[in-house]
Amino acid sequence: MARAIVHMDLDTFFVSCERRTNSELNGIPLIIGGGDRGVVASCSYEARKFGVRSAMPIRMALKLCPDAKVMKGDMELYSQLSHDVTEILQEKAPVLEKASVDEFYLDITGMDKFHGSYKWTNELAQKVIKETGLPISFSLSINKTVSKIATGEGKPVGNLQIPEQEVQDFLNPLSIQKIPMVGAVTFQLLSRIGVRKIQTLAEMPAEVLQQMIGKNGLELWKKAHGIDHTPVEPYTERKSISTETTFSQDTIDLAKLRRILLGMVEKLAFQLRAEQWLTSTVTVKIRYANFDTETKQSRVAYTSADHILTKNVIELFEKVYQRRMRLRLIGIRFSGLVRGTYQIDLFEDTQEMLSLYEAMDKMKSRYGFDAVMRCAGAHFKPNTKDEILKRKK
Repeated sequence: MARAIVHMDLDTFFVSCERRTNSELNGIPLIIGGGDRGVVASCSYEARKFGVRSAMPIRMALKLCPDAKVMKGDMELYSQLSHDVTEILQEKAPVLEKASVDEFYLDITGMDKFHGSYKWTNELAQKVIKETGLPISFSLSINKTVSKIATGEGKPVGNLQIPEQEVQDFLNPLSIQKIPMVGAVTFQLLSRIGVRKIQTLAEMPAEVLQQMIGKNGLELWKKAHGIDHTPVEPYTERKSISTETTFSQDTIDLAKLRRILLGMVEKLAFQLRAEQWLTSTVTVKIRYANFDTETKQSRVAYTSADHILTKNVIELFEKVYQRRMRLRLIGIRFSGLVRGTYQIDLFEDTQEMLSLYEAMDKMKSRYGFDAVMRCAGAHFKPNTKDEILKRKK
């Protein structure tokens, strides 16, 4: 039985959320992002016509589109509306994966025995639109890759169905940049040998791609042929990552405790970004010398940025640590995870901050977590006698 995989994407999600709240924003070029030194987190189709794109410096965007209205954005609003959409989809979908705050995969294989799969999906999309006021696009095909590409081709608010026998004809004329795993470096490498269309890529021997690109070469060849066996992973809010440190000697040294917390945040935030997670809930745990254990948690706008999470962790620690007794253990947990990338944090960041994270993450990935660290958190190192007792996903 051929799989039936749906990809759903909330169109210009941040912009749509703002327009839902204020109809006066409809029809005008709108940019969501930080201040003058910040970067574009999202923009309306009216702004895109002028060449404005996500991750572009705000100053450059305003040169391209001087009449655009710039708004900092409200991630609390966006997170809540994302949650509302998730609940609607979870209620109806047999298997739902939340890929990010505005992107979902549904596995409805076999549903055509009882309902028309496309008709059912269209009705579900209309339910989202009616109950949330947010526009949503979808595509239905045989796997995640083809469905995601098709959603992009159908926007805005375009709903496509690509049957198995039409997959290759659909993919062939498209740019290789449409394949999700093709980044700027891979595109430039393939472009230099004249490979710009998916059809050309599909006609290359898989062995040649492996020699050029490495281990991802075969995977790229499969995607060019519309082959993708990746399952739809059921979504759950219970996913988390955490770390704890038990001290060899109980301590009341606040400066030391804060340094360790900062190191913990840096480690876990790097793990979030490396695995493409965003967290919405932060929990701090402490255990006193008499074994009394207390926790405190708070909701945050979806993020994976050290400087945002650090602020929340320190605030929680100061609230939960009230008895001024010696501590034997401290821990942090990030939960309420959704798939997503660092661009969600663009509301708060400058272009320089974004570049700093990218550079640090590259060094950590290549040489190890503690290859480069902020001085404040360098006291925490996983390989020291301050042992990591638990790590959850």
